[in-house]
Amino acid sequence: MQIVEDRVIVTPAVLTHHGDRAYILETEDFLSFRTIDKSTPDNRNVVLFPERIDGLYWRLERPFPIYSRDWQERFDIWVSCSPDMRHWGQAEPLLCVEDVPFSNMKLGAGSAPVLTEEGWLVLFHAVDEDESRGKNGWEPEWLRRYTIGGMLIDPENLYRVRSVAKSPLLVPEANYETKGGFRNDVLFPGALIIEDDGAAKVYYGAADTVECLAESTLAELVDYCLGR
Repeated sequence: MQIVEDRVIVTPAVLTHHGDRAYILETEDFLSFRTIDKSTPDNRNVVLFPERIDGLYWRLERPFPIYSRDWQERFDIWVSCSPDMRHWGQAEPLLCVEDVPFSNMKLGAGSAPVLTEEGWLVLFHAVDEDESRGKNGWEPEWLRRYTIGGMLIDPENLYRVRSVAKSPLLVPEANYETKGGFRNDVLFPGALIIEDDGAAKVYYGAADTVECLAESTLAELVDYCLGR
């Protein structure tokens, strides 16, 4: 859930008969939802910028381009824009797996962008696979690890990443992140809340089982993305 110009927007990934589709829904009471848009498959991890920029709505997304990535799971974060939240286009890759040292498989936006003096701050999940780690969940061959990273997007050019962190912000370490979960070793950022005093609250899912809260400050997160 996020607020876009005083509108409450929800962007779930929906597994349909034709594949994963990214929905954009609007609600006023969380009892009923109006469908604004449904993406073509396969797409997910959609988050919208909280305001129109140059008269357009903008979103981050994660399509699944199997053919164009040599039949490998190399799924990147893309950016696209729309005049009305329904018709999306001008899509381009923004942050690719090869740009993130702690990922070798896929990326996906998590938190809605937060505007800072250094650019739009976004937290994302990064997936790496290492056979030496062994099985990590209920599935027979779950070898993946999900960590949380961060980047700053140029506010003057939303197709450009100004800086991306070279190491994870959070990695699975606690028992509720690494043991006994539906899928262990999985951290998935869902929201970044900045308080008036600059305190930052990072809400994230762990092991596809529990919801967690980590605390920092906006200044620390920006410094982290800049490698300070």
